[in-house]
Amino acid sequence: MKLDFTGKKAIVCGGSRGIGKAIAMGFAACGGDVSICARDSKTLEETRAELAKHGHKTHAASADLAQGDAVRGYVRDAIGALGGVDFLVNNASAFGSTDDDKGWTSNLAVDMLSIVHATQEALPELKKSQGNVVNISSISAHHPAARQPPYGAIKAAVIHYTVTQAAMYAKDRIRVNCIAPGSIEFPGGVWDKRKTDNPALYNGTLASIPFGRMGTAEEVANVALFLASPFASWVTGQTIAVAGGQGL
Repeated sequence: MKLDFTGKKAIVCGGSRGIGKAIAMGFAACGGDVSICARDSKTLEETRAELAKHGHKTHAASADLAQGDAVRGYVRDAIGALGGVDFLVNNASAFGSTDDDKGWTSNLAVDMLSIVHATQEALPELKKSQGNVVNISSISAHHPAARQPPYGAIKAAVIHYTVTQAAMYAKDRIRVNCIAPGSIEFPGGVWDKRKTDNPALYNGTLASIPFGRMGTAEEVANVALFLASPFASWVTGQTIAVAGGQGL
């Protein structure tokens, strides 16, 4: 089984590092054209340059995914730059942890409403390509933690909305699926930081994973690329946990 995205076009919202970057890099390595966005313009350009080494069309733009107009504007520009879209990845997260207005509104805006805005903006082109969407949730949707009330609740909403999207867009032959990663460690990521600033939390979480290690961004990307491919042509409305058994 070989993935080949030659001539296909992917938009990755939140694609400059971690899971989003791994998905974008994997898509480009398999022949696809890719657009990414994030807020940090320096990291964004570094990742775009890495993508360009695969020799396919690339596009990158700085965007605040908490702002609906910014999300829609980015997706419009990405579609224009790539010449369409076959695969939309909604990966951004505000990682809201505080049980106050800031925690809830930031998580709602980035983790939930950005999915609504990006998908609605991409929908006309997705209908043309009969493309597909992958939303990134979290196993926190199934296993809430008292330390981050907004995050788990809104990630659960992402799973529910994924099923709703799949039902709405099936008539247009658009597939919509979701990935719920467990604890994923990559340079500069949440768990990479927790290793030094909160070792008790890091080690306790590590001990809860049956495989005895954190996951990698590439392991999540592999599932996303499968879902984007023709090998998953009869898969829609599903959520796949990529967690090494964490939470079992």
